[in-house]
Amino acid sequence: MKIAVGTKDFETIATHGGRTRRFLVYEAEAGGDPVETGRIELAEEEVLHLCGDGRPHPIDAVRVIITGSSGAGFVAHMKRRGIEPVTTTETDPVRAIRGWFAGTLAPAPEPEHPHEHHDGDGHRH
Repeated sequence: MKIAVGTKDFETIATHGGRTRRFLVYEAEAGGDPVETGRIELAEEEVLHLCGDGRPHPIDAVRVIITGSSGAGFVAHMKRRGIEPVTTTETDPVRAIRGWFAGTLAPAPEPEHPHEHHDGDGHRH
């Protein structure tokens, strides 16, 4: 199964799924070692926070996406694309994948505020 892990530097899990521009892509199965099979680097206009559901996106090839946090909009977008969104406090991509398969992955806390910035107040992360 293909799993994407959002990273800030291709090493550490990023904290904001919707704004993440770099993803490590792994092929992984329960009980096996995750193998990095690719990397995705998005242009600013391709970040998932800005991308609608109707057009193809480079992330569409994965089944699971792991990030440090995400808002309700991100979760809904991923589910509509058939991708399971997972958030965690784990910072190591391989440990996060192993933990997800084992059911022991520490979840990230709920965001302190919603990430649905549709009110036009200019709030940015």
